[in-house]
Amino acid sequence: MASLQDQLLKAGLADKATAKQARADKRKKQKQKNKQKQPIVDEATIAAQQAAEEKKARSRELNQLQQQEREKRSIVAQVRQLITVNKQPRNGETLLNFTHDNVVKRMYVSEEMHKQVTKGRLAVVLLDDAYELVPAPVADKIAQRDEASVIYRADLDKSGADGKDEEEDDWYADYEIPDDLTW
Repeated sequence: MASLQDQLLKAGLADKATAKQARADKRKKQKQKNKQKQPIVDEATIAAQQAAEEKKARSRELNQLQQQEREKRSIVAQVRQLITVNKQPRNGETLLNFTHDNVVKRMYVSEEMHKQVTKGRLAVVLLDDAYELVPAPVADKIAQRDEASVIYRADLDKSGADGKDEEEDDWYADYEIPDDLTW
């Protein structure tokens, strides 16, 4: 079956130039229509895109949680390594008392270590429910990673008597001492 255009050409009612012009006009109209045509919104496609976005968000959230868990394990491993490498041997007969969670704990150390702990050169740290002594700089590094692992440091102890004496001395600083006072 021939097209209407072909039939009109055979019948002599139209010529080739007119037919060619008609085809060109038809093509132009179709192009214009395609350019102006809005894309068809498919609800299934939108739902699939939303599901994919939700899946990506959930994956990002899970990855972030896994990253945080890895960082926690890394910090625990770093603290464990710092303590095991730098712990001091505890052998002696001198009793060292310190508090942990408002409970007085005891540890037997040598006389020299006891002096170093009281001067703040050694600190008590917690490793697997056991107390160990490490040098103060190592305790600083441990405290940067995990504050709860450092149990006792004499140089940071605020309950000492020295702090009270300084406060009392400051209070008496406003008063003059008489010159005629003999001791």
